[in-house]
Amino acid sequence: MTETGRKGRYRPLRKRAEFLAVRRGEKRRGRLFLIEVLARGDAGEPRLGLTVTKKTGGAVERNRIRRRLREAVRTHAAGDMQPGNDYVIVARAEVLTAPFGQVKAELSRRFRGSNDGK
Repeated sequence: MTETGRKGRYRPLRKRAEFLAVRRGEKRRGRLFLIEVLARGDAGEPRLGLTVTKKTGGAVERNRIRRRLREAVRTHAAGDMQPGNDYVIVARAEVLTAPFGQVKAELSRRFRGSNDGK
């Protein structure tokens, strides 16, 4: 079974330069996180990076936030990501206390482009 072309697939952003490039793009603010979006100009799979700063908590909390966001993207929101775009999610500490359904819905809404906070 091939995974290419399947809806809901994405590749990770790995290099610092890739994360910095996305900062030049559009910013979609939300209560739980900020999503930065940059259109690459190709039709390739979307790419995703997660940023959780030290001010959100210790290593355990930061890792829990990352795992929670990755799972929300995998199970619900990956299909809403547009091909040819790079996404960086800058998480806030509230992701840990928010209900998982709310995290999924917020991610999906921000990926689709709704930005009622800007």
